Amino acid sequence: MALPSVGGGYQFNDGNLNELKVTVSAAPVTATSSATLTVAQLTNGLILGSPGSSAAAYTLPLAADLDTALTNAKVGTTFDFSVINVDGSSSGVITMTTNTGWAIGTSGSQGLMTVAATAGTVRAFRARKLGDASWALYAIS
Repeated sequence: MALPSVGGGYQFNDGNLNELKVTVSAAPVTATSSATLTVAQLTNGLILGSPGSSAAAYTLPLAADLDTALTNAKVGTTFDFSVINVDGSSSGVITMTTNTGWAIGTSGSQGLMTVAATAGTVRAFRARKLGDASWALYAIS
């Protein structure tokens, strides 16, 4: 059955406003002390960060590696992921840091790249493809 294309959009359910939209997702991934995140961790959507009693830097994977994994991504493609700081230490701040091919802004120009050192603190991020082996990261919450 072909989906109608009226108005340039598409409908992915039957339009019942009382119908719950459910999805399936993999179990959250973890990261501990400072590390370079893998593409699999980033695209999982939920990272449980456990930096312990000292600050941690979570370095983004190479942008070229992300392109290799997301072969159909075109300029403007986005995906979101969240990092939850599961530690309660006052020193365990998590900072997202850049890697080759990434633009993350400075001084908050694309949002603050830190996850506070309070257990349960969550920061959501959006990755956006800028070009070949070129991505930007924005803090969206």
